[in-house]
Amino acid sequence: MGTEFQVKVWLELTKIPSGKTLTYSEVAKKIRKPSAVRAVASAIAKNPICVWIPCHRVVGKGTSKLKYHYGPETKKQLLISEGAIA
Repeated sequence: MGTEFQVKVWLELTKIPSGKTLTYSEVAKKIRKPSAVRAVASAIAKNPICVWIPCHRVVGKGTSKLKYHYGPETKKQLLISEGAIA
């Protein structure tokens, strides 16, 4: 369970196809809250079921590109296995 905002973010993540990525700001725009980038990042970090809600498909800009609760190497491997990165 999450807040209404968190659920909205998590549902948006389920729409990201395998092999594709979005940035935090793109997710914020998709839920019509373009200035809520930090809140989106916080909601993604609280994703309770990473197996079904593909939070690894959301990437940051620059040095935070592969931040992930389970470590950047795990995120990288997931994205490679989906063909999102080489």
